[in-house]
Amino acid sequence: MPSPTRSGLLAAGNLIVDHVKLIDAWPSQDALVSILSQESANGGGPYNVTKDLARLFPDSETRPFPLAIAGLVGDDPDGTWIRRDCESHGIDTAHLGTCAEAATSYTDVMTVAATGRRTFFHQRGANARFDERSLDFSDSPHRLFYLGYLLLLDALDTLRPDGRPGAAHLLAAARSSGLTTVVDLVSEESDRFREVIAPSLPEADVLLTNEFEAARLSGIDLADFTPATARRAAEAIRDMGVRQLVVIHAPAGAVALDCTTGLTHAVGSVRVPDGEIRGAVGAGDAFAAGVLLGIHEDWAIDRSLRTGACVAASCLRHPTTSGGILPLAECLALGERWGYRDF
Repeated sequence: MPSPTRSGLLAAGNLIVDHVKLIDAWPSQDALVSILSQESANGGGPYNVTKDLARLFPDSETRPFPLAIAGLVGDDPDGTWIRRDCESHGIDTAHLGTCAEAATSYTDVMTVAATGRRTFFHQRGANARFDERSLDFSDSPHRLFYLGYLLLLDALDTLRPDGRPGAAHLLAAARSSGLTTVVDLVSEESDRFREVIAPSLPEADVLLTNEFEAARLSGIDLADFTPATARRAAEAIRDMGVRQLVVIHAPAGAVALDCTTGLTHAVGSVRVPDGEIRGAVGAGDAFAAGVLLGIHEDWAIDRSLRTGACVAASCLRHPTTSGGILPLAECLALGERWGYRDF
């Protein structure tokens, strides 16, 4: 677990401006649908996770630990927007670089109003150039290093002469500097999971993944997502080298495998009423924020998973990634009010 002499989360990787559009239906080819509303919001794992944690603790002076973000943005209005948004939420941007050769990454997120289901059209932009040379851990006081999303960071996903991707080298540098490493993935429709991700897992202390990604990585069918099937997938992933914790989350609930003890922990998701759901974008990262809070604070795994479920439930109440995140006590109150699924 993390070193008690350190404090804080440094989150690196995809920094994205999401252009979220709420639509009345998903169209067939060549058809037209109506955009009901639209707004810009934060996107990408490190941006979402740090902003969610900032919203859980709105007063940066009493926040339990500092937050910092690292990555590349373009020299453009979207890049300026990201910097100002992070700074307004008390997120340190000292490790945020500017790339003159590429635009800030963005995603058009199409969310169907009736279901909350979303589809992403992504421009990689400056994120594609972020690599292991972009970040120096020598003076880092942070306790946790979060890297996401693998499979969506072109330079870090590229194999080096030693057969390992750049991400493995970046994670190794973080670990050698005393940080606990946390890896997050993207739900890519491809067969690259084992080729790109597996070589980095021995440098990952914690892996966060949803059921789609875990199935692709482990080779185990998780269409029927239960604690038993999730455990088999988590064990297969642990055997690829993850050191401390494998966490798999899905709409029904989450399962965590303690790689040290071999014990499995399972928690059902919050029963959010259908009428309260405005969108599912960012819910996985909101769950991750709650779990990272627990890891940093050395909470029991069950408590961390339940906190993640409550933060995800809060996220579902808004069509953007972080717009629905309430202060921590109010997120936990949603779980008490609506209850948890049997899982």
